[in-house]
Amino acid sequence: MTAHRSTWAATFAVMLLLESTVANWWMLGMHGSSADLNPLSSHRDNCLKLNYLAERQQQLCGLSENVLTAISTGARLSIDECQHQFRNSRWNCSTFNNSGNVFGGVLSVHSRETAFIYAISAAGVAYAVTRACSRGELNECSCDSRVRVRKTKKKWQWGGCSEDIRFGEKFSRDFVDSKETGDSPGGLMNLHNNEAGRRSIRSRMERVCKCHGMSGSCSVRVCWRKLPPFRVLGEALAQAYEGATQVRLSDKRRRHTKSKRLRAVSREIKPPNRTDLVYLEESPDYCERNDTMGIPGTKGRVCNRTSPGLDGCRLLCCGRGHNTRMKEVEEKCQCKFVWCCKVQCQTCRVRGEEHTCK
Repeated sequence: MTAHRSTWAATFAVMLLLESTVANWWMLGMHGSSADLNPLSSHRDNCLKLNYLAERQQQLCGLSENVLTAISTGARLSIDECQHQFRNSRWNCSTFNNSGNVFGGVLSVHSRETAFIYAISAAGVAYAVTRACSRGELNECSCDSRVRVRKTKKKWQWGGCSEDIRFGEKFSRDFVDSKETGDSPGGLMNLHNNEAGRRSIRSRMERVCKCHGMSGSCSVRVCWRKLPPFRVLGEALAQAYEGATQVRLSDKRRRHTKSKRLRAVSREIKPPNRTDLVYLEESPDYCERNDTMGIPGTKGRVCNRTSPGLDGCRLLCCGRGHNTRMKEVEEKCQCKFVWCCKVQCQTCRVRGEEHTCK
């Protein structure tokens, strides 16, 4: 009886832990998550129906008709980019359509994977809202007029519609950070990584110019600031994930007040700056299936037999070996150039080897 009670208590504790991470606004990025909204209702009423949003998030969602669309786009951007960056890794950023917990139980561990999810998600909302501003889809913002007061070098000047990343950052901070608190180590970690994700955009804003002048001359160049491709941000945050810093909570007194901060677990490790990702706990085992954590494991995953990298059978299959089978696939063949101006190909069926983890 005692063993049964302890097992039940452990299971209940895990359930409570996972329930605390059923978060969330990521549901907006899942296909069909807003299908039950009434198109005849006001956008404010529809936002109030989204009970997985915090009160402040519902308020921001209800600002205008297209805000919900922009946030949903940002959530979808971040989920897609996460799955692209980790498509060849043991953890492939799995999501679950039939659960309120989009990423399973992975977020219950304050690992470097959680750090990446928070960073790319905060960046996704800032990015989508900024893009919606420049397209005139939101009433609360437009182009960035502040950039035009900056001094420029000769032969070019500010013009066009510079995308207002500051507004996007501010909205992301208000929306994404609203469910976090700086009173706990996990909350401090999430807030830090959210900000790191947003900062990854501003430092990579692009300057785009267009020539103006008589007879095609370039006597004056008009330039504006533009968001980089989101893939660039995903790659930058994936690199930050690889170099993420493990931290711990540090209580420090300053003039009779006690402040909580995150510091590197060892003095030998470089203190993280505001663009670094940080994590508190080591990652769980992604090799084996864990239904409680929502980890599918790597059994059955397609691997590359000749690759020494993360997608290689040796690493992806966690030393369990792999199966090989012959598989027919369709691919383009016998392509030829047709004047003018296209390439015509036939479709051929070829047999090839497919390797999957045991």
